[in-house]
Amino acid sequence: MPELPEVEALAEFLRSRTRDLAITGVELGSISVLKTFNPPPDALVGAPVDGVARFGKFIDMDCGGTHLIFHLARAGWLRWSDALPQTVIRPGKSPIALRVRLDDGSGFDLTEAGTRKRLAAYIVGAPDQVPGIVSLGPDPMAADFTQDHLAAILGGRRAQIKGVLRDQGIIAGIGNAYSDEILHVAKMSPFALASSLDADAVARLYEAMRETLASAVATASGKPAAELKDAKRAGMRVHGRTGEACPECGDVVREVSFADSSLQYCATCQTGGKPLADRRTSKFLK
Repeated sequence: MPELPEVEALAEFLRSRTRDLAITGVELGSISVLKTFNPPPDALVGAPVDGVARFGKFIDMDCGGTHLIFHLARAGWLRWSDALPQTVIRPGKSPIALRVRLDDGSGFDLTEAGTRKRLAAYIVGAPDQVPGIVSLGPDPMAADFTQDHLAAILGGRRAQIKGVLRDQGIIAGIGNAYSDEILHVAKMSPFALASSLDADAVARLYEAMRETLASAVATASGKPAAELKDAKRAGMRVHGRTGEACPECGDVVREVSFADSSLQYCATCQTGGKPLADRRTSKFLK
């Protein structure tokens, strides 16, 4: 799943590629991808691309005051082409969920792998008309997101810190991968309760969050969309590296599996050397 650094890089990429261009067509390959019905897709035709912004994991294209907003979800991606095919995509006949054409012949497709279709697009008058944007928590890379702000968010919250970091309504933009990375850098158990963190632990977590995300954003910046997935994988310390050596201490990277996801961590760095129990439990193995 693309998270804050990759979505920021995609927004930057679109910003540079669509500057001074206008939309000439919007085609739906999947009827279900579009979550709004008014304005219709044709409302974007002829509109200039005035800007591209990011809200959490949402990308917002301001097209003459009408906004095309999309969320790539777990298996979605953006595929750019300097010269799109002239053939028109048809619903149900292509892996492409949505295609946007620009007046220089370029454009992009939104695609989604797998059978669980969660990629979502919205055509609205303003970003605050998208429920998912309205419910977002603060952006952890914002200038006004301070350590005190994080402490206030965590205080009294009796939930595992891994889940808190992933909850878009609490902090926007961090998902499964970067929460693993942040917690590894902070040397913190993913099962630690947010409310149990003292001032030193909050400071460590805040620094790890800002540094990890800033480094990932810098790595992704300037890369074409086609290279972002590989760049993300290559930069991971523990996420997706079960069985490999921890880059910090050399211990093996371990995994906890859940119904539809998993987390990776280092027992030596994060849990005092004790492996975590697998599957839906916060207790250490005896």
